[in-house]
Amino acid sequence: MVSFVKENMISKNIEKALQQQIALEAYSSAYYLSMASWMDVEGFEGTAAFLYKQSDEERMHMLKILHFINDNDGHAVVPQMDAPPVTFENYHNCFQRILEQEQSVTASIHSLVNMSLTEKDHAANNFLQWYVFEQIEEEKQVKTILNKLKIIGNDGPGLYLLDNELGKLAGPVIGVSAADGA
Repeated sequence: MVSFVKENMISKNIEKALQQQIALEAYSSAYYLSMASWMDVEGFEGTAAFLYKQSDEERMHMLKILHFINDNDGHAVVPQMDAPPVTFENYHNCFQRILEQEQSVTASIHSLVNMSLTEKDHAANNFLQWYVFEQIEEEKQVKTILNKLKIIGNDGPGLYLLDNELGKLAGPVIGVSAADGA
């Protein structure tokens, strides 16, 4: 009698590592949400909208992994996490922290890819390739903003223009503001 292994069964090692990635993505979402709120209070509404959108994207990244685990006979668990900071040094520091957070996520994704190759888990490897390219885009975007901040320095009008530019990048943001009559 021939024994077959179910093809879409996730290995316990990959499932555990992906579960850690879910926690990292969830924290990133909460971290950016906290920064967005701080920017809102500080008067940078465009940057706040940009960061609210980034928070939504990180949550979507988390959900994709959650579904991948469940769709491959694993069981994804909603992670418990530490609360992110609620105040930040300044505008520039927020984006430096964002770059560090994205670099941490990139390192984690690369580690997952290496694990999927070692375990010859082709489904996980294929799934993770989207994240590899997404992280290239995420880091590039933050580095571009940081480069603009180097040019601007602490110039008020420059920060105002960057705030407007980031607001335009954000487009419509999910949710309703108090000004919308909710």
